[in-house]
Amino acid sequence: MQQRFFPVVLLALMIMGSTACNNDNKPKEDPASTTNSALAPPAAMDYTVVKVYPHDTSSYTEGLLLHNNELFESTGREGFSKFAKIDIATGKPVKEQFIDKSIFGEGITVFDNKIYQLTYRSNKVFVYDLSTFKKLAEYPWNGEGWALTHDGKSLIASNGSSNLQYLDPATLKMQKIVGVTDNYGPVNNINELEYVDGFIYANQFETNYILKINPESGRVVARADMKDIFANGGKVFNEAQLPDPQEDVLNGIAYDSAKGSFLVTGKQWPYLFEVKFK
Repeated sequence: MQQRFFPVVLLALMIMGSTACNNDNKPKEDPASTTNSALAPPAAMDYTVVKVYPHDTSSYTEGLLLHNNELFESTGREGFSKFAKIDIATGKPVKEQFIDKSIFGEGITVFDNKIYQLTYRSNKVFVYDLSTFKKLAEYPWNGEGWALTHDGKSLIASNGSSNLQYLDPATLKMQKIVGVTDNYGPVNNINELEYVDGFIYANQFETNYILKINPESGRVVARADMKDIFANGGKVFNEAQLPDPQEDVLNGIAYDSAKGSFLVTGKQWPYLFEVKFK
């Protein structure tokens, strides 16, 4: 990822060709160049910051989720990739599992008491026991892996394109593909995913946006611009706080069903923000 997030020049939503959820180039689909006037643009999704927690700046965040009131995070980059259970009060791991140093880890989800973990270009999906973190299985994966969630029946994965891939959790065989679109056409760089109350929330990599997607149609129905989240959380953004300002972009969405709020962060950010979308 080669995008400076705050407060320098932000990439436009309609960028053609970009990098991926890491520092390598990834292929893209070209979005339509003109607006389809028959389709309304996504609604603006306002938010308020409820609370701010510390976040470990060594965590190159690829996935974030809450399960049974416990926070889990997966991180990327070869040699540093892991998934961990996080103490939200400190931002530090209380239990963690590193993967092979040659592999770039990507998004995770918890399904049926198992942790599923994508990998970037290693063409593998790993499955672990939720309690012990013991590796249970390994599946082949065709192409790049970016982000992962589930709807209670299927795993839902992204690969950096405009497509969401629905997978059988038992076999990881493809069930269907849903293309994500807005009034301009296909929406690329679909990243970190969270399924909430019949909608999919996603980071759009290399932008400030969190997208709310109708999973049946693939339409982006609402969009939150998070460019001012530091200021809205009462924090002064300082690039010196980021280990790699060029790449430390917005990435990470977890839903707290008990509070009706979301936890949002970025790669190697110093903060984890609890927000409520309006």
